[in-house]
Amino acid sequence: MTERLEPGSPAPDFTLLDQDEREVSLASLRGTGVIVFFYPEAMTPGCTTEACDFRDSLAPLQAAGWTVLGISRDEPEKLRRFRERDGLTYDLLSDPDHSVHEAYGVWGEKVNYGKTFMGVLRSTFVIDAEGRIEHALYNVKATGHVARVRKLVGLDAA
Repeated sequence: MTERLEPGSPAPDFTLLDQDEREVSLASLRGTGVIVFFYPEAMTPGCTTEACDFRDSLAPLQAAGWTVLGISRDEPEKLRRFRERDGLTYDLLSDPDHSVHEAYGVWGEKVNYGKTFMGVLRSTFVIDAEGRIEHALYNVKATGHVARVRKLVGLDAA
């Protein structure tokens, strides 16, 4: 696993394909705040909960100047099905070789039922308009996580 990012550090740039196989780059979003969340796999229960929570909070996040992006190792076709199935209204990005996951320190050892394996550490990053990390949230829970992000960006009282 690579080192974790700290608040104040530059967010690693990336260019990935979205669910429609269009390139999306972090650099092209400079000037606006970006919330990037990494999730293990499209259409699984926890990931669906998290993705739908972001969907349900998207209007106030966008009104406050935030762009939301979800990143997983899934191929664009699966991301397109996930987006359509759950009415997700933000871009889902494909990182099949997990290089962006590694750059953000979210690819690492996990333990499930006593077995250790490499996988995605569910994590979210709040990136300011200049491309710096404001908040780096590692190993978050799918449920209730978006409410915490909303508080961190000043949408809800702490």
